[in-house]
Amino acid sequence: MLVTSTNITHPEKEYAQTVSLEHRKKFAQFFTPLVVAEFMSKWILGNKQLKTVLDPAFGLGIFARTIRKTNQTCSIKGFEVDEIILQEAESIFSSDNNTEIIFKDYMFNDWGNRYDGIICNPPYFKFHDYDNKTVLKEIDDNLGLKLNGFTNLYTLFLLKSAYQLNKGGRSAYIVPSEFLNSDYGKLVKSYLIKNKLLRYVVVFDFEENVFDDALTTASILLFANDKEKSEVEFISIKSLHELESLQTKIQAYPKDKTENNISFSELNPEVKWRAYYQEQNATRFKNLVPFSNYGKVVRGIATGANDYFTFNLSKAKQHNISEKFLLPCITKAIDAKSPFFTEEDFEELRQQDKNIFLFNATEKNEALSEYILKGEFEEINKKYLTASRNPWYALEKRPPSPIWVSVFNRNGLRFIRNEAKISNLTTFHCIYLNMFSAPKVDLLFAYLLTDISKEIFNDNRREYGNGLHKFEPNDINKALMVDLDKINKEDEENILKLYFKYRQAELSNNPNYKILEEINSIFINLFT
Repeated sequence: MLVTSTNITHPEKEYAQTVSLEHRKKFAQFFTPLVVAEFMSKWILGNKQLKTVLDPAFGLGIFARTIRKTNQTCSIKGFEVDEIILQEAESIFSSDNNTEIIFKDYMFNDWGNRYDGIICNPPYFKFHDYDNKTVLKEIDDNLGLKLNGFTNLYTLFLLKSAYQLNKGGRSAYIVPSEFLNSDYGKLVKSYLIKNKLLRYVVVFDFEENVFDDALTTASILLFANDKEKSEVEFISIKSLHELESLQTKIQAYPKDKTENNISFSELNPEVKWRAYYQEQNATRFKNLVPFSNYGKVVRGIATGANDYFTFNLSKAKQHNISEKFLLPCITKAIDAKSPFFTEEDFEELRQQDKNIFLFNATEKNEALSEYILKGEFEEINKKYLTASRNPWYALEKRPPSPIWVSVFNRNGLRFIRNEAKISNLTTFHCIYLNMFSAPKVDLLFAYLLTDISKEIFNDNRREYGNGLHKFEPNDINKALMVDLDKINKEDEENILKLYFKYRQAELSNNPNYKILEEINSIFINLFT
């Protein structure tokens, strides 16, 4: 045994040192810190009628262990799907007759039971990492909810547990905060508003990861099936130490009321719930309009197998592929170093033998046919994306966009003017301008380079661990920006004059950031 009943002080730590990271990631085993487990357990223990407790993703039973410090008699039931960790948990709880661990998938079992307490750190699986069609059907059959196919598994655990909460019962879940601000989370949030069980949303608003090895920020959701069905409180904390100080507040429930309490009637599932727990930058500015007034953001080309589809000149020569059948494309964000990507930049990458082409078999010849057969031998045609295309090696239709925008960032969105007019992979999103904004492309791009634009866009970010932010296309499409039509002719000319001066400095490899500060100041004076 890796962990024995006499050595349970830090079983998660010992397990993590003994079992491979690959195995732990396969089963989404990211262990809850003790201080978090204690906080969540005390909420459950606040139910004075606590007789039955459920942990849908038992692991090594950190929640059961913290509950047992206070309550030795309640019945605890856990579900687990990994046989290795199950054996360890059974060893830890071998002398606990009131704790039962079941080797079954929670999502397909136990729908008929209700519990006084439910506590869980559910598995974090994206839609392509689990059998989402089967699980979504289970949710539809039992809850009547037709959820988005991109829904993360942890939210399905959450919904089922809300359904299984006894009258007077309490539930505590620690989940990534992603769904609070994502498109697939809208229906989940609608359900939470409808059943009125949610009482607190505690968001970890700090850059460190709560979970080791997991690139995600976290939130704790506290539920109660009681008569207090009017509002929910949003709390943002900066450290785990603040979580400890929240204990007194939570234990005073339902007496404690603050200005952060939002009535269920005011909660909007269509908006990012960040607005309820973080100050919005956009509120400091005037004359803002949706970014979609000027254009549309879509993701870059997804090949489904970059190693196969990307080419440099050496690879083209090796397989005798003519450049006629190679689509010029930026494949890595690091290859676009400047805000202006020119034909000269592309040619430099070409000479450096960088991967800047995509296999683009628009017709057939011997060399192309051989490379296609090579892909089929390697079963590239059976991958997730390629299997849905006809023919499997055809590229997505994405004309080159005039502006690229970064997907991930730590210092605000990065916009690049695609002067080389080449395509891009998903390392960037594409920005396509509408007919009304095309004549203002220079003015628009000047704005996109400023700090004020990054501040306002940041209201729509998705947060991951270590200060990493992500923007999906709709996060930008639905974001706000300044109304360029409110800029008078004189200010517009001043902005453009500075913009072209900055562009020239960039192209001369001598960027002058003071010019950007001047442009930013003009926008601030106009829109603050």
